[in-house]
Amino acid sequence: MNKLINTLKPASLVIAYCSALFSYSALADIAVIANTANASSSLTVKNVKKIFLGKDNSMKPIDQSEGNPIRNEFYQKAAKKSESQMKAYWSKMIFSGKATPPETSANDASVTAWVAKNKNGVGYIDSASVDGSVKVLLTIK
Repeated sequence: MNKLINTLKPASLVIAYCSALFSYSALADIAVIANTANASSSLTVKNVKKIFLGKDNSMKPIDQSEGNPIRNEFYQKAAKKSESQMKAYWSKMIFSGKATPPETSANDASVTAWVAKNKNGVGYIDSASVDGSVKVLLTIK
């Protein structure tokens, strides 16, 4: 019986470790970043929601690619919408001609590079990926 218990312990440790990793990723802070030349010094969640839903054209947003966990977390926290709700929202907006979705980029590094090159650019990345090429306008916890 002790052999059985001892063989289960490593499996339990692996499960606990994986759970901790998934919990950490869900708790990551999201930095809303802009070009350093952007006149804004801060944004609210309400501002960010309007920009990324195409209701405020004062800045040009860049989105993370579909299926990217930070994209899902961003829209859950900023717009209170799931990935499927965002797809439905953009389908409706495109069909009605009211707005077009933001361009997409593959990851934090490519979003940062795009924002750094576009004066009116705004994007979101994991706060741990922020560097000096952009400025943070909002941190979403």
